[in-house]
Amino acid sequence: MAKQEKAPIFCEKLCIICRGARAGNGLCKALQNIELKITGPNGCPWGKARTNYYGVTPDKPIPK
Repeated sequence: MAKQEKAPIFCEKLCIICRGARAGNGLCKALQNIELKITGPNGCPWGKARTNYYGVTPDKPIPK
């Protein structure tokens, strides 16, 4: 995990697409796959911040 003052919470808690895709919603998964193909494997800026902080891409849950 990268050292930052605050955890990036938008992708994890507020993004409808990312939250829905990680929860198993088929429509959200399809939209997230399109987004990841367009923006790259780490996704949008919030997804990139989540990847840098937690070490997992936006389409995967945070390991416990």
